[in-house]
Amino acid sequence: MPSTEKTTVHQDRRPDVRPTRRDSIAAAGSELIGGPLGRWALRRSTGPFTPVRVVALVALGMFALGMVQKLPCYNWAWFRGASSQYTRACYSDIPHLYLGRGFSEGLIPYFDRLPGDMEFLEYPVLTGLFMQVASWLNLAEGSIQHREQVYWMINAGMLMICTAVLAVCVARTHRRRPWDALLVALAPAFALTATINWDLLAVALTAAAMLMWSRSRPLAFGILIGLATAAKLYPALLLGPLLLLCWRAAKWREFATAALGAAGAWLVVNVPVMVLAPEGWKKFYTFSQERQIDFGSFWLIITERTKTPIEVETVNTYATLLMLLACAGIAALALAAPRRPRFAQLAFLVVAAFILTNKVYSPQYVLWLIPLAALARPRWRDFLIWQACEVMYFLGIWMYLAYTTSDKHQGLPPEGYQVAIALHLLGTLYLCALVVRDVLLPERDGVRQDGSDDPSGGVLDGSPDVFALGRDTGAVEEPTDGAKVDWGVAPEEPSGWGGGGGGSRLL
Repeated sequence: MPSTEKTTVHQDRRPDVRPTRRDSIAAAGSELIGGPLGRWALRRSTGPFTPVRVVALVALGMFALGMVQKLPCYNWAWFRGASSQYTRACYSDIPHLYLGRGFSEGLIPYFDRLPGDMEFLEYPVLTGLFMQVASWLNLAEGSIQHREQVYWMINAGMLMICTAVLAVCVARTHRRRPWDALLVALAPAFALTATINWDLLAVALTAAAMLMWSRSRPLAFGILIGLATAAKLYPALLLGPLLLLCWRAAKWREFATAALGAAGAWLVVNVPVMVLAPEGWKKFYTFSQERQIDFGSFWLIITERTKTPIEVETVNTYATLLMLLACAGIAALALAAPRRPRFAQLAFLVVAAFILTNKVYSPQYVLWLIPLAALARPRWRDFLIWQACEVMYFLGIWMYLAYTTSDKHQGLPPEGYQVAIALHLLGTLYLCALVVRDVLLPERDGVRQDGSDDPSGGVLDGSPDVFALGRDTGAVEEPTDGAKVDWGVAPEEPSGWGGGGGGSRLL
C-alpha cells in the first residue's frame, strides 16, 4: 500500500472525477446537453465556464425559479387571507414577520418589546441582524403591502448571495469532484424552500466552514462555525463528529483550535446583545424549549393517532434522550468503523438525527441537509429519491394548512398529512442508512472508489488511525470481503455508465 505522502501527491495530479462516467442517472441527465463527457474531450480548468462557475450559475438559476414559484403570493396571496398562500404552496415567513416582528415600525430586535404574544424576536442574533439590515435597506414608502413586497425582494437578493457562496463552497470542498455540487444547485427542495425563511445564511456559513476545514484551516473553520451557530443552532452539531474523527487520528491541536475559534466567534456576536438586552437575547432559547409539538415531526403523528397530547416538558426530555442515543450510535460508528469515516458522512448523520428527533420540522430545514448530503453521498439516484420525499412533504404541509384554515376544508386532511410526514422521515432514514453502509463498507463509498481518503477531511485526509475501538491501530485495514484494495491508486474509468460506476482497483 502506498504511503500517505505518496497518496496525497498522486491524488493532486489526477483529473477531476466525471460523474457522467460513474453514475447512470447523471449520464442519462447529461443527454439534455449532449451526453457524457468523452475520454478525449477538452476539459478546461480556466475560462468563463469552469465547473465552479457553472454550478454557481445553475444554483442562481434555480433560486430564481424558486422566486418565480412564489409569484402568486408576492402579487396577492400573502395579503388576502391565509388559505390562498397555502393552496398555491408559496408561503414565506419573510413578509409576515416584517409586520409581525416590528420591522415595519422601526423596532430594534431584542431591545424593543414587541406587541402581541411574542414579546421579542425569536431568532438567533446573527439572523436577527440579517433581518434588521434588510429592514434598513427597505426605503419603500406607501402601503404596508408594498413595503412587505420590497422587504421580501431585498431579503431574496441577500439570500441569493448566500446561494452563490453555498454553491461555490460545496463545489470546491472536494477538489476533484466539483460537479457533485450540482446536486445542491439542482435540488428541487432547494428551489422551493430557499426564500421561506432565513436558513440559507447559516447554511452558507456552514458550507464555507466545511471548505476551510478541507483546506486544513481549523481556525477559519471554527470562526465560520461559530458565526453559523449564531445564525442557527444546528451548525454547532458538527463539532461532535469532528471531535470523534480528531480523536481517532490524534489531531487534538487542530480540534482545539477549531473549537476555540467557534466559541470565540459565537461570543463576539452574542455577548453584546446578551449584556445589553438579556431578555430579548434569551427569547430564542426559551421559545425553543416552550414550543409545543409542531409540524413535520413523528411526535405529531403520535399525538394525532393516539388522540393524546404530550406535555412539552415530556417531549423535550424524550427528544433529548433520543438525540443522545443517536449521537452515541454515531460515536460508536465513528470509532469502530473499519476505516475512519469521512467528515461529511458523520456531519450529515448528526444533523439528520437532530431533524428526525426534533419536535418540529419546518419545510426549509431540508436546506440544512442538502449540501451535507451532496458531500456525504454524491449519488444522483438516492439523492433524487430523498428529494422526491421532501417535495411531497413540501406540498403536503401546505395542503394540510389549506385544509385546516379553509371553512370548506379543501386540501389534505390530517391522515394525508401524516403520510407526508412519514415520507419525509422515511426518505431521510433511507439516505442515512446508505451513508452508514458506506461507512461500514468503505469500498462501496463512491467518493473513495478512486483511491481518495477524505477530500473534505483537511488534516484528517490520509492521516493514520491512532485510536479505534476493538482493534489495533496503525495502517488502514483492508476490506473484509477478501478483496484487497489499493486506496491510493486511481482506478481506470469504466467503459460504460453502470450504476455503480468504477470502483476501487482490485489487486
